[in-house]
Amino acid sequence: QVQLVESGGGLVQPGDSLRLSCAVSRRTFNSFVMGWFRQAPGKEREFLAAIRWSTGSTYYRDSVKGRFTISRDNAQNTVYLQMNSLKLEDTAVYYCAAARGVVLRDRATEYDYWGQGTQVTVSS
Repeated sequence: QVQLVESGGGLVQPGDSLRLSCAVSRRTFNSFVMGWFRQAPGKEREFLAAIRWSTGSTYYRDSVKGRFTISRDNAQNTVYLQMNSLKLEDTAVYYCAAARGVVLRDRATEYDYWGQGTQVTVSS
């Protein structure tokens, strides 16, 4: 069983930065893809970024390219989402997810494991 635990959310102002972390319980993750999603109230869950654990290859939603960066730390078994220049519309619950396989993907239905989510609120 794989457990994912997000942390790092909080209340920030527009223009601030925030780094989310996702601690992964499983040791061997070379055949997995990790993803970050978010869901705002009344909206569908949307894909943000994905990373292939084995190679570090990444894939982003167009609207966050250049502002968000996904990365992983093999030694810490942790995936990060660095978010810069945050906007009011970035307010949402952010989720970490894991998918078996090595193909980068952006559909929530293709991910097998999910964390509990961490709230990010951007407010002036």
